[in-house]
Amino acid sequence: MVNGNIFGDPNIEICEVAEIQNAKNGSISFLGNNMYAKYLETTEASATIVSDKSLLSGRNGIVVDNPQLAIAKVLSLFYPDEPLSQKIDTKAHISTSSKVGINVTIEVGAVIESGVKIGDNSFVGANSFIGRNTKIGSGCKIYQNAVLYHSTIMGNNSIIHSSTVIGSDGFGFIPGDEQHHKIPQTGRVVIGENVEIGANSAIDRATIGETIIGDMSKLDNLVHIGHNVQIGKACLITAQVGIAGSTKIGDNCQIGGQAGVVPHVEIGPNSIIAAKSGVTKSLAGNQMYGGYPARPIREEHKRNAVHREVLSIKKKLNHLIQNANKD
Repeated sequence: MVNGNIFGDPNIEICEVAEIQNAKNGSISFLGNNMYAKYLETTEASATIVSDKSLLSGRNGIVVDNPQLAIAKVLSLFYPDEPLSQKIDTKAHISTSSKVGINVTIEVGAVIESGVKIGDNSFVGANSFIGRNTKIGSGCKIYQNAVLYHSTIMGNNSIIHSSTVIGSDGFGFIPGDEQHHKIPQTGRVVIGENVEIGANSAIDRATIGETIIGDMSKLDNLVHIGHNVQIGKACLITAQVGIAGSTKIGDNCQIGGQAGVVPHVEIGPNSIIAAKSGVTKSLAGNQMYGGYPARPIREEHKRNAVHREVLSIKKKLNHLIQNANKD
């Protein structure tokens, strides 16, 4: 199942998956981070998934190229998704003009407005709201208390976690002397296939046109995507990231926690933005960036090293001046 090589007894019965430090007899564990290598000698796991045979030290285990990917497959084996069956709660409010596919579950208190289409084998959690003319693909999961404003498009096999808001108005105002004039937000949000959006995130609808989340992209909890942002395919965006309006992000980008991106810039494909960085101008891509303003990570490290050296020299100089004044 995990395309690995077995070492030790191949007939061990495994009944659960466990953390390496808490594993008991009958469980299988894994080493995906060397920080936990210290537990290899004391773990009670019956088998361990590792990347190098030498790590087993004669213990039972499976050697694979990527232990984290392997344990994900094992977890799916022990904890498969429950098959859906048509289960629409009588206390859900569904417009007669909406179309609901087969094997769809809609829980209590959900509101489905007019013109909505929900594909086969999808799930809509309790107290969720799906606005008019929204299109949801097949195999989708919309968890409890999520809100999809009108005209949202959601591709097949995508997931929206609890209390996330999709399609709220973008932050568009024209400053005036006596009041700020609101710019109507007339666009929509388009979410690709196999996308996952974490809890308590917010994705703004476009002012005109579309805010786009590309296929296979994964957003963590507490992520904010501004209006007209375009995120490419297979991007990974972690917690508390804020991306301002009309930014374009290329395919396969990764953005670390609490990073921020100003509006109207482009981030090239295969970029990695370090946590807490601030992107203030367009970046070419295909490398790692860090700092504020974000720059190639090697350049950022050099600047930090120079800064530390300057502080050290300043401290030594002050010490020499104090001694000279005493003399």
